[in-house]
Amino acid sequence: MTKPIVLLAEQLSPATVDALGPDFDVREVDGTDRPALLAALADADALLVRSATKVDAEAIAAAPRLQVVARAGVGLDNVDLPAATKAGVMVVNAPTSNIVSAAELAIGHLLALARHLPDAHASLKAGEWKRSRFTGVELYDKTVGIVGLGRIGTLVAQRLAAFGVTLVAYDPYVTPARAQQLGVGLLSLDDLMRQADFVTVHIPKTPETTSLIGAEQFAVAKPSLRIVNASRGGIIDEDALARALAEGRIAGAALDVFVQEPPANAALLAQPTLQVTPHLGASTDEAQEKAGVAVARSVRLALGGELVPDAVNVAGGVIDPYVRPGIPLVEKLGQVFAGLADGPVATLDVEVRGELAGYDVSVLKLAALKGFFASGVSDHVSYVNAPLLAEERGLQVRLITDPVSTDYRNVIALRGATTTGSTHSVAGTLTGPKQVERITEVEGYEVDVAVAPHLVVFTYTDRPGIVAQYGALLGEAGINIAAMQIARRAAGGEALSVLTIDSPAAPEVLQEVSRRIEATSLKAIDLVD
Repeated sequence: MTKPIVLLAEQLSPATVDALGPDFDVREVDGTDRPALLAALADADALLVRSATKVDAEAIAAAPRLQVVARAGVGLDNVDLPAATKAGVMVVNAPTSNIVSAAELAIGHLLALARHLPDAHASLKAGEWKRSRFTGVELYDKTVGIVGLGRIGTLVAQRLAAFGVTLVAYDPYVTPARAQQLGVGLLSLDDLMRQADFVTVHIPKTPETTSLIGAEQFAVAKPSLRIVNASRGGIIDEDALARALAEGRIAGAALDVFVQEPPANAALLAQPTLQVTPHLGASTDEAQEKAGVAVARSVRLALGGELVPDAVNVAGGVIDPYVRPGIPLVEKLGQVFAGLADGPVATLDVEVRGELAGYDVSVLKLAALKGFFASGVSDHVSYVNAPLLAEERGLQVRLITDPVSTDYRNVIALRGATTTGSTHSVAGTLTGPKQVERITEVEGYEVDVAVAPHLVVFTYTDRPGIVAQYGALLGEAGINIAAMQIARRAAGGEALSVLTIDSPAAPEVLQEVSRRIEATSLKAIDLVD
């Protein structure tokens, strides 16, 4: 029997090859030699790369047998994810391989800032002996702010606790109970910037987090503040940071990441109180080996037809054909639930009722979490990191199955509660030969609405003329209502409307709708692909 061919396009550790095992024909090629790479891909079943090999649409097209591309690292900048997905090629990486290395680098930067280590080193090497010039500060008894309590932020918090510091954090997705477990106080970003002596950043870069820390935050900071970013370039506004350092509004900063790499912001780099490293977060022997071994194991799973934990573009694994159509529906339900929630979610139940309950539906729990975190955490939430994100944020998740479904052959519901005690729910099903995605329940009200990219959900006191009012307001704003469903439990009581609209509605339009109809709640939910 012919062994599947695994192509190593870059130098990987012997442990990586050992992790692949004897069941594969392991071949090597120089991934930077384009003609050699394309030729070697012709009969490859799997491709392992680091960062130097460009896996673009041309490379994927040259590999008709390719089932999986494995990047031995965290990022995927050198892999054309849409092209791989279109070709049915699974893409995996090693999302946890560098977390210890990144956490330790951040702490190293904190200590180096506190004690002026880079400048003192350079001074002594230049033949100087100027001890008083490099008088520093202790971490002990200081307040350290952590922006982002994910995997790396948690490791930083655990390690810094030994320094006798007061830990505070900003992370809107973490519950107070989880923060309390870590010995961390939750604050708003501005309050964190006001109180902290040191700040370290550990969040993904998204449209919401780009330039999260800028001129307004530096304006309220202590003059003694020292800030570190070993996460992603651009979370700290580089121009605002340059001005804050130049004007002495803060005492120092350390960056391992930049908007452009190598960095090109001359005004920032010229600041004497800035220390920098060339994106070394994952640059340790241990992180590199962990990454190689992790993706080797993923390749084994992928070529064996099993669920792959670190797949970033597909659910992966053996999923029953009867279950598979429900995956995109449940991801969308997860997004709707996140849009309905009015605060950090503490509990989430994924209920699968009907014939589906007789199948392995564990992937639907993953799909619900993937959808729930899709718009608020990172660019690519995978089926492996979604459960980790839930765990880190103290989100308790249960999968509940029941073979009885009274109204539909199958129905999938998401029900949960926020940390403030409010409850939310959404349910859906697939109908007809074409398996059309329908929403069957919202916030306890029975509805029948097609899943659509743009939804508006609001509640109000049932009375005549409401539909005419919000219809007119949306019409005046050029927003077309594609479908509408109204539900109520009793005439004159609370009613719920679900609208599907053809384009997103501006916040000020929705605010006017809410004001005009005296809505008790109004949520606009725009689904992402």
